[in-house]
Amino acid sequence: AAISDIRNNLKPMPSTYANVMKNFMSGLAEFISTTPQSVYADVDDADLQTQMQKVTVETSIALNTLATWIEKQDRNENFALGKEKYARMLWALERIDTPIEQLKALAEEDLQRNLQAMDKACAEFSPGTSINECTAKVYANKFEDGPVAGATRQLDMLKQVVIERQIASIPTDDVALVAEAPPHQRSNSAYIIIPGPHEKGMPSVYYIAPPDPNWSEEEQLAYVPGRMDLLATSVHEVWPGHFLEGLHSNLSGNPVTELAYSYAFSEGWAHYTEEMMADEALEYDPEMKIGQLLNALLRNVRFISSLGLHTGGMTVEESEKLFREKGLQDAGNARQQAARGTFDPGYLFYTVGKLMIKKLRADWMQANPGKSLLDFHDKFLSYGSAPIPLIRKMMLGRDETGSLF
Repeated sequence: AAISDIRNNLKPMPSTYANVMKNFMSGLAEFISTTPQSVYADVDDADLQTQMQKVTVETSIALNTLATWIEKQDRNENFALGKEKYARMLWALERIDTPIEQLKALAEEDLQRNLQAMDKACAEFSPGTSINECTAKVYANKFEDGPVAGATRQLDMLKQVVIERQIASIPTDDVALVAEAPPHQRSNSAYIIIPGPHEKGMPSVYYIAPPDPNWSEEEQLAYVPGRMDLLATSVHEVWPGHFLEGLHSNLSGNPVTELAYSYAFSEGWAHYTEEMMADEALEYDPEMKIGQLLNALLRNVRFISSLGLHTGGMTVEESEKLFREKGLQDAGNARQQAARGTFDPGYLFYTVGKLMIKKLRADWMQANPGKSLLDFHDKFLSYGSAPIPLIRKMMLGRDETGSLF
């Protein structure tokens, strides 16, 4: 019945939407046809097992049929918001009223800053090679036992660094596990699921996606992250990124900001921590710095692509090329990220949030001499997930936000 309603209600959509939806449905079909059997294998009831087998088979077939149906439908490639709706999105979600042209200039400026830093790091790590050759060398340095096992070890190290370098307080003993992403949740390379403020004693799970088996062998291999690229992702998702942010947010005492979500606050914080940890907490290593910069360049191109796709007439193909050439991404990631920009214009908030946090940090530290990095981070995280311009007014004791960037 639900699938019948989906068919009746769906209107022609852009190809990028349809591809993600098709992959989600077929992945969910795979998930349903395998996972319940393992989860409930110990249930000693033949009738229940038979009923479950029947329902999961029927559901899996129905979802695969829906995936095939989606693939055959007409398309409407008009995904762009336009400048007016885009500006309304910025204000409604994050209380940002910065003109779009100014945002474009900020995006290009930060992209160039990171490309210059990449030139410097590559000159140290791999002298005499091009940026593409240098980053290929970093991408090729992968964990022999895979990214899930490698990330698990990275989390132990990163937590110790957060404690020893007094980066931020760790308010609870909650844990974050690492696992392979399920088949229906592989449209992005990594993400974390964090329990809400009313869910007690449950672990967070940092998921890492394997490559699409339909890709070429070369693209599949390239999609598996290198050690240092993965390190920046582990910082972003867990220590001291989203996971630590969630621990603080769940204890903020504000029922609105505990349950609300600010895209720029959450992703901005996680992205900010990548650069902060590389420059101020982890022992300097040019390969590690390159891993951080690869993640920064990815977010720079998201910023540019979001603006371009929705306000500047950029095509999906042009965005994909930008992710490869300026973001230095492999073909699979470039394809996924360009597609994501069509249905997630808010992915500019990774870099926008980071830049607002860096400006707030500089202003707050100047206004509070003698305070430490830990003081700033704990204070910032104490508000829960709220729009950064509002937190800025609270932390600086002002009626106006002043300059956000």
